[in-house]
Amino acid sequence: MSFVSVTDVWQEYDGRSILEKVNVAVKEGEFISIVGASGCGKSTFLRMLLADERPTRGEIRIDGGPPATEPNPERGVVFQRYSVFPHLTVRENLMAGEAFKSGFGRLRGSSRKAASERADAMLARIGLNHVADQYPASLSGGMQQRLAIGQALTAKPRVLLLDEPFGALDPGTRIAMHGFLTELQAETNMTVFMVSHDIEEAFKLGDRVLVFDKPRWDPHDPGLYGATITYDFDARDQGVPFQHLLDQYPSLMGD
Repeated sequence: MSFVSVTDVWQEYDGRSILEKVNVAVKEGEFISIVGASGCGKSTFLRMLLADERPTRGEIRIDGGPPATEPNPERGVVFQRYSVFPHLTVRENLMAGEAFKSGFGRLRGSSRKAASERADAMLARIGLNHVADQYPASLSGGMQQRLAIGQALTAKPRVLLLDEPFGALDPGTRIAMHGFLTELQAETNMTVFMVSHDIEEAFKLGDRVLVFDKPRWDPHDPGLYGATITYDFDARDQGVPFQHLLDQYPSLMGD
């Protein structure tokens, strides 16, 4: 039985299709990488999974529940650009994610102390424990992105949505964050959807790799038709020829 089901989803802006006839079923705990040329609706698809946008047609359900009308704590998200609370310290940013999930928005007494200890443990895992009492403005862009990832993961969402989350990180930190995300997913059984322009990263982290593309193309009006899922690769199959995919879709290597 699928945990996330996307059924005949279309999205249109001003009468123009961005996505059309998108269908996919995802098991709980799967890691889904999403690749495709710039402008083919990958980020739009994530926003619909987040329930920040509603499809023009079709529906998206999580664990058999009704289609969401707005974002909720069971969905976590990290966008391309780091998004943290500038008025909170690094530690408080992580505690905020836990507070929001509790539904009360504020932690007190023993609950606050326990959340602080968990935040410090998370900061150690993402390499930010030495700046726990600083504010985000004092951090580099890569450190702020690590903080944003840690904040999303602290809330332990059932579905984690990542939009090019590692682009601002240096190669060493990027590899470390790959390992951390893989470990945490195994611990929590989160279902992950990640948009990436790095095809090797997509195959390395993903259980499956979805390719978004436009099967219909009008040379006189390139924006006439929307994109859909044209390939669904099992990335766990070591025989998958992703170099062949690159040869067929060279635009996957860049935005």
